[in-house]
Amino acid sequence: MVPYTHKLPALEVIQSKIFSLDELIKPLIVWRFKGQKTVFTNGCFDILHRGHIDYLAKASDLGDQLIVGINSDASVKRLGKASSRPLQDELTRAMIIASLHFVNAVIIFDEDTPLDLITFVKPNILVKGADYNVLEINPESRKYIVGSDIVRANGGEVKTLEYLEGFSTTSIEQKIINSQI
Repeated sequence: MVPYTHKLPALEVIQSKIFSLDELIKPLIVWRFKGQKTVFTNGCFDILHRGHIDYLAKASDLGDQLIVGINSDASVKRLGKASSRPLQDELTRAMIIASLHFVNAVIIFDEDTPLDLITFVKPNILVKGADYNVLEINPESRKYIVGSDIVRANGGEVKTLEYLEGFSTTSIEQKIINSQI
């Protein structure tokens, strides 16, 4: 006899990985209780591309649970990106990132930086792209990794990952604009 297995609808699985701050408390407690390493990274992830997949997959490989902070629409606007950004709304971007099997939790944050979120999550590993510097301690520097001091104070690690050359949302957006000329 084949045992009964209930399979959740795929969309429900994706939506279940998008958390509010309050909802994230329970999985964090469970993961910590199990001794699992949490990895945190963040970004806009406006148009998911190969560079994002490469970066997020490598970040996931650093621990057991990958938590991704997504800048809210208002937060993206304040980052000084092109006026057309974000190209996709925050819920769409969160759902796309949550659809990746190696992402365990997605949370949208509205602040200019993920500092409050990092303070709340207290990840074992904080990850950013290699355009940042793990040794930078000046919060005013563009190479400073926000929250690195908090992660280290809690005994965690801060790491950077190389970007996959030639892949960026800006270059894709430019390619689209140029193809319409």
